[in-house]
Amino acid sequence: MVNSISESRVSISGSAVEKDRFLAAIDIGTNSIHMVVVRIIPSLPAFTIIDREKDTVRLGDRDPETGNLKPDIMQKAIVTLRRCQEVAKSLNAEQIIAVATSAVREAPNGRDFLKQIETETGLRVDLISGQEEARRIYLGVLSGMEFNNLPHIIIDIGGGSTELILGDSQEPRSLSSTKIGAVRLTTEFVTTDPISNGEFLSLQAYVRGMLERSVEELRENLNPGERPRLVGTAGTIETLALIHAREKLGIVPTPLNGYQFSLKDLRELVLRLRKMNYAERAAIPGMSDRRSEIIVAGAVILQEAMTLLGLDTITICERSLREGVIVDWMLTHGLIEDRLRYQSSVRERSAIRTAQKYQVKLEYSQRVAEFALSLFDQTKGILHNWGLPERELLWVAGILHNCGHHVGHSSHHKHSYYLIRNSELLGYTETEIDVIANLARYHRKSCPKKKHDNYRNLPTKEHRQMVSQLNTLLRLAVALDRRQIGAIRQVKCEYRPEVREVCLRLIPSQPNDDCALELWSLDYKKGCFETEFGVKLIAKLESAAVAAG
Repeated sequence: MVNSISESRVSISGSAVEKDRFLAAIDIGTNSIHMVVVRIIPSLPAFTIIDREKDTVRLGDRDPETGNLKPDIMQKAIVTLRRCQEVAKSLNAEQIIAVATSAVREAPNGRDFLKQIETETGLRVDLISGQEEARRIYLGVLSGMEFNNLPHIIIDIGGGSTELILGDSQEPRSLSSTKIGAVRLTTEFVTTDPISNGEFLSLQAYVRGMLERSVEELRENLNPGERPRLVGTAGTIETLALIHAREKLGIVPTPLNGYQFSLKDLRELVLRLRKMNYAERAAIPGMSDRRSEIIVAGAVILQEAMTLLGLDTITICERSLREGVIVDWMLTHGLIEDRLRYQSSVRERSAIRTAQKYQVKLEYSQRVAEFALSLFDQTKGILHNWGLPERELLWVAGILHNCGHHVGHSSHHKHSYYLIRNSELLGYTETEIDVIANLARYHRKSCPKKKHDNYRNLPTKEHRQMVSQLNTLLRLAVALDRRQIGAIRQVKCEYRPEVREVCLRLIPSQPNDDCALELWSLDYKKGCFETEFGVKLIAKLESAAVAAG
């Protein structure tokens, strides 16, 4: 187990790189905005937390009629983010990775708020789904606590949602995000101070009802005889642990990592807190003013979760989403190769699992995806300048483009958009999922048009251009396997700049196959490609012998 949150390192072997790197991660939550700045030691690889920033902004205090984020609170958040940027810059952070969670996810003006942040601060914020939030929380906890391959349940109580995760240091077995959080429930259920008996019972019943499904799903992933350990993260649980430690030990352990308290003690604390008014709760040592407003609802969530799970002890981990964002960055940059190596392929595996869920013919969709990547690679630097991140999104769109058949053949491209847009593709941000869904949407029928809501609502002009250009490659890739039998073995692109012409030389799998349907389909589908890039497309079938020569 790690000894110090400020000095600890996540010890994971990898390739040696000499220079330390500095990185900042920001979590724009429902209750607070948090930032950690870390020193990454690539030669280990490991990271050390060198600074933390936090401001209780309460984005979750939304307009009760519209559900929108309030203008004054959005402005306060932007001021906080500017301060975080200044701190990160002063500590030589090479990059700031920012994510937004439930409050921004659910607000009708949430995406507009993210655009405002980028316009006013230059900071690009990734919106992540509830399941993706849970996955990164899992990574963060793994970086600060040794699981020894034994099952652990992680509970993270935020302002707007509660995540429950089951894992044993390998693949997470269960990831869930439930729309109950300390801020959300306080707003919806608590009008009395101290909380009345009626409101408390209603709150308790609602929490239990909301958690039952996630707990049931988690239990289904436990093996017979397994007795998991419960780990708690985030502000509500840490505050409860601080209060408990002060009262039981007379001191607050440093670090709080590894501190434990029982369900029995939690129930006694909840009983006391519900009888106190706001001022009395605020006077408790270790309780901040803002936390005292929402602590009862947060404590009820923990109490009901422990009761439903049948676990009587909780252990604190001070690492969570922000640290998980750091670990995820290290994974995607190839700095982690052994202990968490299974996580580095999470995006690919998630795409395959989604395809299987919707009964996609994988052998066919993988051929389409490979054709799309071949076209991408051969036209890069000639017709487009997209890089590896966009290449990967094109691959996923190739794998999932036909998933709409699960709903029905008619307009299946539109069904594909809907299924992808509402799926839980792990490892991807909401914007990336939006791009993948749009690419799949335009693999057939009309080209992207501004009158289409799904295309118009992409967050930036750059994302719209990405979809406009890359969907044309996916269209051609689909045409190259029109009969879904692998008739074309290889495609070679030749660009003739003097006449603005792209020639596709097709090598058939069978020498006597004229591939007439594939050639027809290419001719039928080439319009968007020609219009987008201002070129003429010609496809020619060649024999294997000519191609080899």
